[in-house]
Amino acid sequence: MPANPPKNRRMDAPLAPADMTLDELRPVLVEAMLPHVPFDGWGRAALEAAATDIGILPATARLVFPGGAAQMVEAHVALADARMRAALDTPEFRALKVREKITAAIRTRLEQAAPHKEAARRAANILAQPRNAPLAARLSWQTADSIWRLAGDTATDFNHYSKRTLAAAVYSATLLYWLADDSDGHEASWAFLDRRIANVMQIEKAKARFRRDGGERPSLVRFLGRLRYPVEG
Repeated sequence: MPANPPKNRRMDAPLAPADMTLDELRPVLVEAMLPHVPFDGWGRAALEAAATDIGILPATARLVFPGGAAQMVEAHVALADARMRAALDTPEFRALKVREKITAAIRTRLEQAAPHKEAARRAANILAQPRNAPLAARLSWQTADSIWRLAGDTATDFNHYSKRTLAAAVYSATLLYWLADDSDGHEASWAFLDRRIANVMQIEKAKARFRRDGGERPSLVRFLGRLRYPVEG
């Protein structure tokens, strides 16, 4: 039988970092790293400083991220996605139109990152390294998936993939613009985001017209079939 909890601690009281599993420590530790990353980067120095801040052994912290900087960045992105989802779990957000939801989700994601913009910049630099290209693609897809799920998307057909591909492209482009943006309140970034969303809407309208008019177009399959098996005259 499991040991009884200490009598002076409520069952619903949050665990202290020293009592957490490695999985439970991951988001706590990566959050504690954020103030150190601008000076030490995503690496051992920032990790051990964060460990000291939250009261765990540096050796324990190293066990949380055996994969090094790339794994730290992966945890950082996962935490940011979770915070975006939590912030937008509101009736006001659910009442928005789809276009407004996508815009609000991306803007919220970046506004939440603003206090630690240098950490986000260093994370982007790590993901930009050629060896991390597969990880960068996967994390971009995960963020895009979170955005579309927040928007209420339940598509399971080809649209599921095309929507996320477009959202990932818009988010990635806006992130890069935002990282270099020094305008007041990042207003230039929000204008850039609005333009990118407008471009996506134009693409979606073009796709809808193509599907609507598809029945009037010649069949490519039938045409290729005739090339292979000519119709006798």
